[in-house]
Amino acid sequence: MSVGANKVQVSGEDLQISVDASTDQQYVDVCGLKIRLARPYELDFEWIGNKGVLHQLQASWFCSRPKEKPMNPRLVGKPGVGKTALAYAAGKFLQVPVYFFQGTADTQPNDLLINPLVVETSADNSKVEYIASTVITAMIVGGVLILDEGNRMQEKAWASLAPLLDSRRYIESISVGLMLKAHPNFRFIATMNDDASCFELPEYIKSRLHPHISLDFPDRSEERRILEVNLPFANSTVLDYVADFLSVARREGEEYTPRDGIHIANYASKLLDYDKFCGRTSDPGDNVIRAVEQILGIRQSRFMKQILWKEKAA
Repeated sequence: MSVGANKVQVSGEDLQISVDASTDQQYVDVCGLKIRLARPYELDFEWIGNKGVLHQLQASWFCSRPKEKPMNPRLVGKPGVGKTALAYAAGKFLQVPVYFFQGTADTQPNDLLINPLVVETSADNSKVEYIASTVITAMIVGGVLILDEGNRMQEKAWASLAPLLDSRRYIESISVGLMLKAHPNFRFIATMNDDASCFELPEYIKSRLHPHISLDFPDRSEERRILEVNLPFANSTVLDYVADFLSVARREGEEYTPRDGIHIANYASKLLDYDKFCGRTSDPGDNVIRAVEQILGIRQSRFMKQILWKEKAA
């Protein structure tokens, strides 16, 4: 740790993390400045999908030599194909905490750094507490930072991350006079939607986010497994129909995602379960048609009707 004229320079690996026993909250102390760390994101699931893409992401982070730097991959795909789940699975494989930062159009540079927060301690007293963003926290503890939907952020927000995403691997928080160098175990990934509603990345940021890894739609067998994992109590016939529906629709040029399939299968199964609860019987295929019509639109149900017609004709 070193102190310049107006700023403290410190590396994440040099900071000692303390834990408040009453709240289980983590803190670090930087030259008398107590900073509260963010909490990691915890999910319990297994990545179901293209293992090759998972291995590409893991390879971009892999470092086998002293002072070798990890890369900062950009994971691109349609909304709902599982980019965030893939990034999380890769992070948990490293057995380090995983943190998320959600990119939005109104994200400000300071949102990514350290911010003072006035905390009321009693009716008449308050104090200022310094709160680290998930970005800063991951840099300190040596975790993985997933910047989700990064191309929804404007350039001014990205500018504060520029020195973190090259060989310097540091961030400067002017509001607290701190220059923080990332822990050697820190890993970064930005997920980005492949649609027209997002901002174009500035070239100086795009040049730092490599490799560009594309995540496409899963095949039918992977999709069936994704549905089953996300909806373990759903009717198995419904899951089969929805997997078939997505496969047929994509062959016809429609880009419905696994997320769409999960919503359809969930609603169709609920319709089936509710009918059973009310003492009625209903057909799983008819419920999937109803779910498609109410989630994607009436015209989109033609693919499910084609599947049922072929099934009856066989």
